[in-house]
Amino acid sequence: MRNGLRMYVLLIRASLRSRMQYKFNFIFSSLMAALVSVAEFLMVALVLDRFGSVKGWSLHEVAYLYAVILLSKAIYRSLASDVHHLEKYLVSGDMDALLIRPLPVLFVLMTQNFRLLVGEFGQGLLVLAYAMTHMLRVGQIGWEAIPLTVIAIGSGALILFAIGLATASAGFWLTRIEELQNVTEDAARSAAQYPLDVYPGWLRYILLTFLPVGLANYVPASVIIRHEYGGWALAAVTVMAFVFVLLAGRLWKLGISRYQSTGT
Repeated sequence: MRNGLRMYVLLIRASLRSRMQYKFNFIFSSLMAALVSVAEFLMVALVLDRFGSVKGWSLHEVAYLYAVILLSKAIYRSLASDVHHLEKYLVSGDMDALLIRPLPVLFVLMTQNFRLLVGEFGQGLLVLAYAMTHMLRVGQIGWEAIPLTVIAIGSGALILFAIGLATASAGFWLTRIEELQNVTEDAARSAAQYPLDVYPGWLRYILLTFLPVGLANYVPASVIIRHEYGGWALAAVTVMAFVFVLLAGRLWKLGISRYQSTGT
């Protein structure tokens, strides 16, 4: 375990050094990502400023939802960036190069093209601080909400990683999975930025079961800042996050066993 972690850190450092050869590109892409995130939240804020609340969720509560899912995504995409880009390895034949390395393929893939999403982390932390500072001031939440939120963000990152890994694993059968990823990862995550109460029942069911992004922020937010369900719900989400990762890992192993080289 210790040797594996040391190897992971070494590979991440090597990937970072290679990316920092182009510092302007790194800084520019980080700024652009931050601006996109700002624009997304401002659109939500403008709507809530006009109507006051959405299905009983205030601006600060929606900001909390937004920040938790954004930070969870930033952790997942930072630590496992190329899981989301598996298609290029399958189409180009670069997957063969990963298979001949004396390390697990997923381990190597997770260290390829490492990028720290500075913009997303910064935006997420600012919005989260804005939301929680207000709710602490008015007494809606107590200080215990801070460690609980950290747990929620970590569980959310695991859930998003599991969804991304399962979708990537489908590539071993489908090869072209970009459109599928647009639905299972990007569209689903965007939907989770809003309270699930705004969606029809069938869509809420999907976002809590088949594409469980709602477990990444909606259920934890309901427990932590709206005091619904009970502490057991947050504990259950944490356990399910690990279960989802294990199931996605099994699907990945099955996919690897079915992999056929492109021959390039």
